[in-house]
Amino acid sequence: MNRIVISSDHGGFVLKQKLKIYLEKKGFKVEDLGTCSVESCDYPEFAYSLAKEVSSGRFKRGISICKSGIGNSIVANKLPGVRAALCYTVLAAKLSRLHNDSNVLVLGSLFVNDNLAKRITDVWLKTKFEGGRHTRRLNQIKDIERKIRRQ
Repeated sequence: MNRIVISSDHGGFVLKQKLKIYLEKKGFKVEDLGTCSVESCDYPEFAYSLAKEVSSGRFKRGISICKSGIGNSIVANKLPGVRAALCYTVLAAKLSRLHNDSNVLVLGSLFVNDNLAKRITDVWLKTKFEGGRHTRRLNQIKDIERKIRRQ
């Protein structure tokens, strides 16, 4: 069974709940890291929890949702090995996998409705990393991460 981790703040809660049900119907075991309501909360806590699960290797992929997606992507990309892609379009999701091997999909509920979120998620989950010249670039990103850790 495929496993995926998902989280949101209050601004992404409703979309997260709908995507969670959608993913479970598609056969995914979904680990939900919160939040658990539309009550105001701070997004960094939830974005970090999700990114930590991907960075550690416990989950290969995750989906992080907030109102714009911007804050979540900033937080998630702080962790080594996380390649979080903020995607508002199906094409962006596809390219994030083909060229960047993204492992965290970030969605902004203000810009992505339920149907578009499902289409973006489907493409993101199905698209394989293209490799080739993109592997060289990913290795450069990994080198940058190692340099940062040594500082």
